[in-house]
Amino acid sequence: MCRFVMYLGPRLPVSALVTEPDHSLIHQSVNAAEREEPLNGDGFGIAWYVPELPRQPGLFKSITPAWSNANLQRLAPVTMSTCILAHVRAATQGTVVSEVNCHPFVRSGVAFMHNGDLGGFHKIRRALLNSLSDEAFESILGTTDSEHLFALIGEELDRASCEQTCERLTTALVAGVERALALVREAGVEEHSYLNIAMADGRNAVACRFTTDAPEHVESLYLNTGRRYVCEDGVCRMLDTHNEERAVIVSSERLSDDPGWSPIPANHIVTIRGGQVNIEPWPGADVSRQSSFLRTPATRASKAG
Repeated sequence: MCRFVMYLGPRLPVSALVTEPDHSLIHQSVNAAEREEPLNGDGFGIAWYVPELPRQPGLFKSITPAWSNANLQRLAPVTMSTCILAHVRAATQGTVVSEVNCHPFVRSGVAFMHNGDLGGFHKIRRALLNSLSDEAFESILGTTDSEHLFALIGEELDRASCEQTCERLTTALVAGVERALALVREAGVEEHSYLNIAMADGRNAVACRFTTDAPEHVESLYLNTGRRYVCEDGVCRMLDTHNEERAVIVSSERLSDDPGWSPIPANHIVTIRGGQVNIEPWPGADVSRQSSFLRTPATRASKAG
């Protein structure tokens, strides 16, 4: 399984997410706290948006481990953005370690990254490819289940309005995932899917913490919201908000001891627009079995948003 972090808010250096926090993404690449295997050394990638420039994000990927990449260490403190997606990869067994397989993936101005597995991918890959349009088919450059899933979602994005809206991202995410799960069911696959996904267009973002397994087996995913996220003298924290929230972080693991981190409930979708956060159940998901521990963050985030 991989680790990722997504940020949307006031302009911020990439280092505030990737290198500076106590449990930064680089730290998670070598010592993840909420995985059985702590190493995520099969490459990394960062996508970032610059509001003054065209909506296509910058993209930096490498197959080297994040902890040993000198270019990342040099670029992260001087690369500023209002929307950042960063990912460290632990390749699924049998999957090629190559730059094209590193997340995030980008299509039509939308950046996408995934942590988990699409159950029985090797059994549905041919059917999935056959279901795609020529354009979506040709967008796949690598071999990961993640990029194939994004091709389905990207096709749904193409069918939706061309306007940049949270609703467009959310609708495409749900439709693409449901198409993939339908293929899994049709193939009689019994393996479960674990789909923690983050996706953004530079102005809006959506994330989900989803599994077809029992909710207690879902992969970890956290939310932190506030007025502004800062790193000072190596200490990173989210400043308290007394008005409309502006900064939002979604991360596989807490980046620091900041008390603002809350787990996103299993089988829920987070939408982020203009600093406003909403958390809703995945359409049709049975969330009645979730513990109060998992339900509490949804209540908190809804009040905050």
